[in-house]
Amino acid sequence: MPGVTGNQDADIDIGQLFGAVKDRRNAILASTAIAAAIAFVCASLMTPSYKSETRILIEARETNTAGQETQGANEPVLDQYNIVSQAQLLQSADLIKTVARDLKLFDLKEFDPEAHSLLPDPLVMLGLKQNPLDLPPEDRVIKAFREKLQVYPVEGSRVIAIEVSSEDPKLAAAIPNRMAEVYLSMQSGAKLDTHSETTRWLEPEIASLRDKVRDAERKVADYRTTAGLFQSGENTSFSAQQLNDISTELARVRGERANAEARSENVRAALKLGRGFDTLGDVVGSAMIQRLKETEANLQAEISQTQISLLDGHPRLKGMRAQLAGIRQQIESETRKILASLESEADVAKLREQQLGQQLNGLKADSARAGEDEVGLRALEREAAAQRQLLETYLSRYRQAASRVDPGSTPADARVVSTAIEPVEAYFPKVIPITIIVALATLILHVIGIIVAALFSGRGLRPTYEYEDRSEAPALDTMPGRYRLSQDRTDDTEQGEFDAHALNDLAAAKNDASSSPPAAPGADVPSDMPAAIHAALSLEAVRDYLLRRGSPLAVAVSPTGDEGSTATVLLAREISEAGRTVVLVDMTGSGCPTRLMADSISLPGVTDLLCGTTPFGDTIHPDRLSDAHIVPQGTADAEQAMRGADRLTMILDALAGAYDVVLVECGQADAKGLERLMRGDKAELILSLPLASQGEIGELLEDYAQAGYRNPLVMSAELAGRPSRSGRVAA
Repeated sequence: MPGVTGNQDADIDIGQLFGAVKDRRNAILASTAIAAAIAFVCASLMTPSYKSETRILIEARETNTAGQETQGANEPVLDQYNIVSQAQLLQSADLIKTVARDLKLFDLKEFDPEAHSLLPDPLVMLGLKQNPLDLPPEDRVIKAFREKLQVYPVEGSRVIAIEVSSEDPKLAAAIPNRMAEVYLSMQSGAKLDTHSETTRWLEPEIASLRDKVRDAERKVADYRTTAGLFQSGENTSFSAQQLNDISTELARVRGERANAEARSENVRAALKLGRGFDTLGDVVGSAMIQRLKETEANLQAEISQTQISLLDGHPRLKGMRAQLAGIRQQIESETRKILASLESEADVAKLREQQLGQQLNGLKADSARAGEDEVGLRALEREAAAQRQLLETYLSRYRQAASRVDPGSTPADARVVSTAIEPVEAYFPKVIPITIIVALATLILHVIGIIVAALFSGRGLRPTYEYEDRSEAPALDTMPGRYRLSQDRTDDTEQGEFDAHALNDLAAAKNDASSSPPAAPGADVPSDMPAAIHAALSLEAVRDYLLRRGSPLAVAVSPTGDEGSTATVLLAREISEAGRTVVLVDMTGSGCPTRLMADSISLPGVTDLLCGTTPFGDTIHPDRLSDAHIVPQGTADAEQAMRGADRLTMILDALAGAYDVVLVECGQADAKGLERLMRGDKAELILSLPLASQGEIGELLEDYAQAGYRNPLVMSAELAGRPSRSGRVAA
């Protein structure tokens, strides 16, 4: 089938696309080889370019001199923006000019093509462009230099890569190394200029600040003398210190007075209540009391010892008891003296407290007056302190800047971590990769061109059909043999048995139904019938005609029964062996094609499709003796299948979209029953009449002509022992 025409809906036929590519494989391979050869020669003739790379690490570098510390706050912030900024600085025009001047790049044609060009620029001659030779040589080099230069930060690091390409491998290594040297020199020089400018600016500022600090401190001293705000210690005035001392002393005296009063009250209470004095600390601590208590204890012991040998009324015992009473009176008398001493101590502390309180009140009044004077003093001191702090800051910065004026003490904030080396292999052109890429591109483009041409010509498409009920649409992807008849495919059948005259006459009759060719001699047919349709064509002639015709659908009728059906089976096998895809649909009553081609007569087929009980793909089966396919008669009930006869058109359309030729074998069907299958002029009618006489053929043609079929194909063939080209028979 020659693709898709008109406004017919279509799908892409992958098989046809692959077939189109396969048919032109020699041209594809030839064009690929030619393109590869041209690419190889061109790449080999190109001037090689070499590439080398230098890498710089951006980091804060400070030199610590004796007695100085690196100020972290003054270090540059090495964030991603700083790294990108340094990468842009490496591409600056000033740096490129310096490198070009040092390496004399303007003497090379590679970097200054205008100066070394043999032919003048037409645009310059017409005044449409400025003459590049009017510019300095360094300026002319910038454009070519930047085209060969690539500076980029290495991702995830503070490293900047300087990559330069050149036709000279030595120059490819020398340029990035020199760029790194110039960059480091510029960075170091910029820092030196900064330090020099800092020292020049700080010198007069420091001198001025010294005078201001001197005046401020003089004002503080004069004010303190005038106001009498003398200092007794660091950051403490005399009056404040005196007030603090008296307050401390007053607190101490108050504590002593309270302590003395409490002790005297305790002794007084003990005397009043007649309690023992052994528990009073002030009494027990007295040396006199301790001696009296010791004498009392000895006398008490002596009395106890004497009572053992003497009676209570003995004069000696009485004398000893009188002596014991006198000692106890002395103890009490001594205790009263201690009480008087404690009371006296409390009175003295009280008087001292009163005096200190009077002094404290006087100092408070003096301190209040001094506080008002200290407000002005503190203002003068703050001013002096601010001037002094600023002076110290300037002095520190001046010392740091002065220590870095020496070129050796100020390194650049970068260092070279990888120097460029002379490359030994050119990075461009890569002859083999270029050749392979060009060859693959040519191959792909050629294949795409063939596929596009097949799609636009319709060869790579197959028609699609719309159905009222989508569930009834056949599963075309399950159908075997989805191949199309190519428009440009030549007929490879044997021509030995081809009935050329009869086939040409028949084709003429088909194209012009109103024409009446001369009757074949000896034909016994009505005079108004075309002579060509009386000619009984051989099986090969019918095969060739069907392969040349555009419509894939052919309806075969076998008036003689199974003999005609057998001839139709042979026709299907001949078409298959001619390299076309063919399917035979068995709609006979006897099931002869199914018995000849299928492995079993109980396979699902047409009746099952019409009843809707079997998927479409399960009803197509291969022929036992060829590459043809058959849709068997089926196992469903015939009467029930006829109720779904409307689906027959859908089934045939689906098969026509998948096969080059669709043969419908109807057996001994009458002419009137073919209207549904013939579908007007879309199908080819074949009368399979093996061994029929001219008279029998004429009668059948007259019947079919009266039914509206004027130009059927008459196929006659000897079936007994007839083999196909592959040696197979219709057994």
